[in-house]
Amino acid sequence: MSQMEMRAVYAQTLVELAEKDERFVLLEADLMKASGTAVFKDKFPERAFNTGVAEANMVGIAAGLSAGGKIPFADTFACFASRRAYDQFFVSANYARLNVKLVGTDPGIAAAYNGGTHMTFEDIGIMRNIPRLVVFEPSDPVSLRKLVQKSAYHKGCTYMRLHRQPVTVIYPEDEEFELGKGKVLRDGTDITVLASGAIMVAEALKAWDVLNKDGISAAVIDIHTIKPIDAELVLQYAKKTGAIITCENHQVINGLGSAVAEVLSENYPCRLKRIGINDEFGEVGTIEYLQERFGLTAGNIVAHAKKLLGKKKQK
Repeated sequence: MSQMEMRAVYAQTLVELAEKDERFVLLEADLMKASGTAVFKDKFPERAFNTGVAEANMVGIAAGLSAGGKIPFADTFACFASRRAYDQFFVSANYARLNVKLVGTDPGIAAAYNGGTHMTFEDIGIMRNIPRLVVFEPSDPVSLRKLVQKSAYHKGCTYMRLHRQPVTVIYPEDEEFELGKGKVLRDGTDITVLASGAIMVAEALKAWDVLNKDGISAAVIDIHTIKPIDAELVLQYAKKTGAIITCENHQVINGLGSAVAEVLSENYPCRLKRIGINDEFGEVGTIEYLQERFGLTAGNIVAHAKKLLGKKKQK
């Protein structure tokens, strides 16, 4: 299967949007090279703004541009988008009911050699608390392009986690997406694996291959939108399989796992295992090392699936 660089797809999608609609503008916090968006500045220099290493100011400017009728996309590393600019994003953009599209790049272990200070394991949890905000994380280049297009014309603020590096293409080019609606990648009847983001959706699919060979019928679902979560789909598969594993490149506290647990506890309690970061800070390393370090691997998904199925049979 082919691979494509996510940041290049993100930048090209913004260019295509801007070619059709002059309201689209781009804001950067001195990371245009890292974000791959120089192509936008080259084509639309009057609509590209480098605010310097001043993320809170960037979001404030984005809010002002939105108030003036523009549709601003503002991106920076996820640690700065969520921690440093939170007050401005909460008050100036969301509380004011404006239309700012905030993008956090290199989420979780994707920060790799930037280390613990830049390793954002909590941004989904932070952003989930903002009323009406849509929070999503594409898993491949196709879903990235389609979800950016959807978010561009969503009336209200959005927060997107963006894995910048090359990832394997999962979806066909003509696949359609909706914010708030998950995608069933593999169907199954024994257990359901709910995953989000490029790293964990890929690992969930690898785990499916192993489970399938072992005679275990697993469903794999890409929950690209964490808020609003696709409660209908979660409940459908909870009732169908009776056992769910969530997989995320994020703290299990207040991330995808918590969102799923909230749906299940209020509607249809069933066996649940949350795979993700367990109340830890990040550290320096390759993505491969960090996956092993924090258990974000297909092998760990398989092990917990078999353990959960054992408990399910004992029930």
